[in-house]
Amino acid sequence: MNAELRDRYAIVGVGQSRLGEVPGSTALSLMVEAAVSAMDDAGLEKIGIDGIICRGPDDMYGFHQQVGQLLGLDVGFSTTLDNGGASQILSIILAVSAIEAGLCNTVLCGYARDAWSRTHHSEEARMSQRASGAAQSQHARDSYSSESFGLFGAPAMHAFGARRHMDLYGTTKDQLGAIAIAFREHARRNPLAQMHARELTLDEYRAGRPIVEPFNLYDCSLRTDAAGAVIVTSLERARDLRKEPVRISGFGTHNNTSGWFHDENMTSTAAIQSSKKAYSMAGLGPSDIDVFEVYDCFTYMALVQLEDYGFCQKGEGGPFAESGALRLGGALPTNTAGGQLSEGHAEGMLQVVEAARQIRHDYGPDRQVGNAEVAVASGHGGNTVCHSSLILTST
Repeated sequence: MNAELRDRYAIVGVGQSRLGEVPGSTALSLMVEAAVSAMDDAGLEKIGIDGIICRGPDDMYGFHQQVGQLLGLDVGFSTTLDNGGASQILSIILAVSAIEAGLCNTVLCGYARDAWSRTHHSEEARMSQRASGAAQSQHARDSYSSESFGLFGAPAMHAFGARRHMDLYGTTKDQLGAIAIAFREHARRNPLAQMHARELTLDEYRAGRPIVEPFNLYDCSLRTDAAGAVIVTSLERARDLRKEPVRISGFGTHNNTSGWFHDENMTSTAAIQSSKKAYSMAGLGPSDIDVFEVYDCFTYMALVQLEDYGFCQKGEGGPFAESGALRLGGALPTNTAGGQLSEGHAEGMLQVVEAARQIRHDYGPDRQVGNAEVAVASGHGGNTVCHSSLILTST
């Protein structure tokens, strides 16, 4: 699928904002910070950007327009996406499509959120967040079962999938813990990570505050102020820019719009179809992948995607993670900057940034996957059913 687009486009610049607790920040200020960093990384001036595809907080209307205004960009093509955590890779897919269609030449893609600042700048904000959570839980009850009680948003929704996986395949809490611990080890090597200074042991993981069965605190991604950005253009133009381009070799997207609870969607996610499209476009398979930057909103979602991307058989994600395969030096180094569980939750955008940096070999030996020539990044979201996949390779 789309094999004619293979390796014709590239990521030429990456950037990110400060992460974690950034008092006084807004989604827009963080997005500008990341965008300026990406343009500087690419060696591009504002005049060189003629497309914007991005996403911000759900309550910000026309986010791309506000980003363009603050950056002083007057572009020919722009839009804001609404596929949850699948949006960030989808922005790159749409950037390639827009350039291919002649609508623009060089596109800024990005995501920003001020999740920590929104809920910590005042007691009023904290109370508002609680009220918002109650409203979301009522929406979930209305949407999925009028008789449900206590279904509170994303943690509970994903917990159903985790519990079903445990019942079907014998997956254990310690296997979920192996994922959280591996990603924390990687964050400890990343000075920008939100959890850079906080070690996590298996005993600490086991003792984590319960959230919703089977998840505890360390199974859940962070509340983060964060933004990430990448710049996409043709490979031909990329060769004239500052950094070595990272080729966009494959991509795919798929939405299980039948719903999270339909059939086996909780344990065989849209990542199966999405990744197959990306592998087909790139002419590659799971055995060719050197680095996996997985969308880890919860430990379970990292585990099930190991299976759905073909790195192990269905039901074997737990033993695969527990074997140490996800660690630096393991069979499949995964979320090498810490992921959303430990680097910071930027809805998959930082996974794309990290994949590009690993392919460029930007790091020293303590963080760099030495043989990294092919990386996969994943995106998951949209009420649990949307998925996007991206394969990046070295030039």
